[in-house]
Amino acid sequence: MAGKIDKKLAELGITLPVPPAPVANYVPTAHTGNLLFCSGQVSAAPGGETIKGKLGAETSVERGQAAARICAINLLAQAKAALEDLDRIKRCVRLGGFINAMPTFGDLPKVMNGASDLMVEVFGEAGRHARTTVGVAELPFDASVEVEALFEVD
Repeated sequence: MAGKIDKKLAELGITLPVPPAPVANYVPTAHTGNLLFCSGQVSAAPGGETIKGKLGAETSVERGQAAARICAINLLAQAKAALEDLDRIKRCVRLGGFINAMPTFGDLPKVMNGASDLMVEVFGEAGRHARTTVGVAELPFDASVEVEALFEVD
């Protein structure tokens, strides 16, 4: 039987992908006590297409927001794989966003809202979180965005 969060995802038209395996020497999640740390997920959509490119050059703010949303969906997929039930998430504590951007690109917060907005859509007030957003010179696979998460769980 689907839980509350699975039902909310269905209402939003979101199907969680099979979470990707790590591409280097790390684990996708680390669960300690009542915290679940999720390693950074890039903007790779189901089917293997990755939203690529540098914000402020070949990628628009809107495309960057879509990339951040995909990252958040991938984070939820990793959390579900680790916890089996997303209803175990009590709240999203923190998101960390890395935006592949030109040094002069100033709309980093707008791009990261793609991930933040999804957490609030899915978890309501429990989706409101602390956040760090930084522009970086490059990301793996030339991805436009990478996002990591910290969840409080039971």
